Amino acid sequence: MLRIGTSGFSYKDWVGPYYIQGLPKKEWLSFYAREFSTCEINYTYYQIPNPHTLAAMAKKVPDDFLFTLKANKGMTHECQENEDVFRQFTQALTPWLDQGKLGCVLAQFPSSFRATPGNRDYLKLLRERLHDLPVVVEFRHVGWVSPATFDLLRELNLGFCCVDQPRLKSLLPPIAEVTSAIAYVRFHGRNFAKWWKHKEAWERYDYSYSVDELREWVPKIQQMSKEAEMTFVFANNHWQGQAVDTARQLHMLLA
Repeated sequence: MLRIGTSGFSYKDWVGPYYIQGLPKKEWLSFYAREFSTCEINYTYYQIPNPHTLAAMAKKVPDDFLFTLKANKGMTHECQENEDVFRQFTQALTPWLDQGKLGCVLAQFPSSFRATPGNRDYLKLLRERLHDLPVVVEFRHVGWVSPATFDLLRELNLGFCCVDQPRLKSLLPPIAEVTSAIAYVRFHGRNFAKWWKHKEAWERYDYSYSVDELREWVPKIQQMSKEAEMTFVFANNHWQGQAVDTARQLHMLLA
């Protein structure tokens, strides 16, 4: 199974480029779900999701639609005395679990989260606190790219998030690796100039992929799909709806 979508759907700057002018915001998700079968929800990084909100979202999409969602920052960026954050987060997922709407949880760690023995132990704690939930881990420092890391992820049944992003020294290269039943790819864009130096967060993701750049990933994603039970591919170059174009192009290339 291969599902292609975008990282988020609720962007004001998508009105015009994607959403029809005058379309009520409460209808954006239903509009989005007419074209895509999955969406990565990112607001949960900033706040613990409300189960009622997740239940309402589930009602706006088709029965076979799947969400993935980002782990709260208290679980990935504030790694001490956070057991209660894990508890609240997992309890909030009940509506999606009951309705079969949860694809997986994405645990995105910061670049300061290096490949140390202590942080490897934290991955074990993460797995323990998220119980049997499907989880994918995104590292943001190249030091994690090693056979030892992949072996650990397989041991813990944690997926590895593959990324396309600027080819900067400390960032992960565009490798394709599958370490669990879920394969996962995120396209962040290749905006070298704005990756570290930007005034607004969206500037980092202001990038339009060429077909040739996306075509580089076609054999990788095809192979990952053979190894995994479910493969998620998300476009995160979201500024002014560029992610929609990226997801559409990927769909055509992989069709």
